[in-house]
Amino acid sequence: MAGKIAFAAKDDSSGYPSRPIRCIVPFPPGGTTDILTRQITRPMSELLGVSIIVENISGAGGVIGTAAAARAPADGYTLTEGNIATHAISVILNPNAGYDPVRDFEPISLIAHIPNYLIVNSSIGVDSVPELIAYLSDNPAMRQYASAGVGTSPHLAGALFSRSLNIKLTHVPYKGSTPALTDIASGVIPFMFDQKTAALPFFKSGKVKLLAVTTDSRVPFDKDLPTLSEQGFPGLSVSSWHALYAPKGVPQAVVAKLNSCVLQALSQPEIIKQLTELYGMRVVGSTPDELKALTEAEIKRWRPILAENEIVSE
Repeated sequence: MAGKIAFAAKDDSSGYPSRPIRCIVPFPPGGTTDILTRQITRPMSELLGVSIIVENISGAGGVIGTAAAARAPADGYTLTEGNIATHAISVILNPNAGYDPVRDFEPISLIAHIPNYLIVNSSIGVDSVPELIAYLSDNPAMRQYASAGVGTSPHLAGALFSRSLNIKLTHVPYKGSTPALTDIASGVIPFMFDQKTAALPFFKSGKVKLLAVTTDSRVPFDKDLPTLSEQGFPGLSVSSWHALYAPKGVPQAVVAKLNSCVLQALSQPEIIKQLTELYGMRVVGSTPDELKALTEAEIKRWRPILAENEIVSE
């Protein structure tokens, strides 16, 4: 799908974009959010005819970068990749996050749903979830799990898993997936939940292995990998979703142009193949209104779950 997107002459966004666009990734390089953003902004840049510069502003489970995006000029030249952490969980855990996911952003489009996997260090000698539980029971010093940061979906999955055990586990949050997975691979911490996107190089090296997927049913490209439900944890399903947002006040014609661009990028066969077969994502586009509804629904869904399970900011 080569060339720029064609729009009607009466479209008041016809002069947009006229310069490079910045897309804030509120997590460090190498993690799922970073990888997905770079995958989708490449075809978007080709379609729009300008560069899209990815800028990583990480910290506080995605809150710092997302707050920076919320404060940016509403001119369409700053975008941000939002997800279940930045636009649902983190703002519930941290009421002083500095932004409101609904009031402070213009939703553009949903991009993908991504399952979390239970990832363990390969050298600890476990091949199933029951074996991991036995290992934790026998090794009190290793009763901890890592995450990509407080309020991320890997944190939520780990916290719910920990609450379901008769063993107290300590949460060790990192500033992103890559440093957390590095410590899993080196044996500092025995396990974590995360998306396959970030774990892939560690998995290919043989330093980590996947024990389960946190979806209600097995995923198409990992059919041999059982779910947590199959291994004794029914109902423990925590996946992430990723989407594109702009600061509140961006002209609706610009929002519509960006939405069209995302949908066209997501329709490209090579993008679909890369995101689904390699990274295990389910590619989905949406209208801005559908993304707004999802954002509101996710906040409503997770607020009582976090309270009932006593999951708090750390």
